[in-house]
Amino acid sequence: MHFQPTEEQRDLRAGVRELLAGRYGREALRASVDTGVAVDRGLWRELGEAGFFALRLPESAGGVGLGLPEAVLVFEEAGRALLPGPLVATHLAAGVVPGAAAGTAVVTAFDLAGGLVAHLGEADAVLGEPGAQGVPAGSPVRSVDPLTPLHRVESPPGDVSEHRSAGALLTAALQVGSALRTVELAVRYAGEREQFGQPIGAFQAVKHLCARMLVRAEVARTAVYAAAVTGDPGEVAAAKLLADEAAVRGARDCLQVHGGMGFTWEADVHLHLKRAWVRAEQWRTAGEAEELLAAELLDSAA
Repeated sequence: MHFQPTEEQRDLRAGVRELLAGRYGREALRASVDTGVAVDRGLWRELGEAGFFALRLPESAGGVGLGLPEAVLVFEEAGRALLPGPLVATHLAAGVVPGAAAGTAVVTAFDLAGGLVAHLGEADAVLGEPGAQGVPAGSPVRSVDPLTPLHRVESPPGDVSEHRSAGALLTAALQVGSALRTVELAVRYAGEREQFGQPIGAFQAVKHLCARMLVRAEVARTAVYAAAVTGDPGEVAAAKLLADEAAVRGARDCLQVHGGMGFTWEADVHLHLKRAWVRAEQWRTAGEAEELLAAELLDSAA
């Protein structure tokens, strides 16, 4: 079996990468960090026009009519670009919340534990809330990621249980994109930075570090692609576990390759690590994924 993206899927991925490179490159990312504005409404509408949010909406409802495998490829590119905002929630809200599919509405979801919700102050609606009208009030909470503002609400409304599996898979795709990007950053820096008269990438310890980053990222990507095809809840849980590990550990290893430079505000590596930490707590945590997998193993053994 040749488990590879089709030509149309590769074209879709290339198109999204080109769009994001032109519209949300490094300068735009740094500008977002400097201003603290995570959701660019103009970019959000452009994503809507490009079909980002309506990708899985049937053509009869004005969508693109594709499936989870295509959505995973698109979200992988968004993760690579560190595109901020409630991308997953707005995508899942297409066809449910008016304006979500077109990108004229920003939709968040109660996908974090502890009564926390991301981008509440920038959202027009909350996925799963009765009537999907308005947003509840919340108290700002300091976030580790400068582009993922958090609020705490008293009693989080909204039932997102029917979206949890798809939300976890799309978040895993974002993590995979980030993990692959940190591999690129580490390898590039290892080839440029010289120590003792040669690039640090010539040293075996650095080679092994980059190789382990790549292996984790590719294993996670394979798991995410497989789960997108099967849609099996257990495989989705496993994919989220692997993707979270690849993103977090990959960013940490990338920091190590960069040395002291990686911890400076001018570098982008720390942004990947901070975003990976937040995503690891969204839609399905490691503990929740492990419990789901354990339950499946018990059922199969019974």
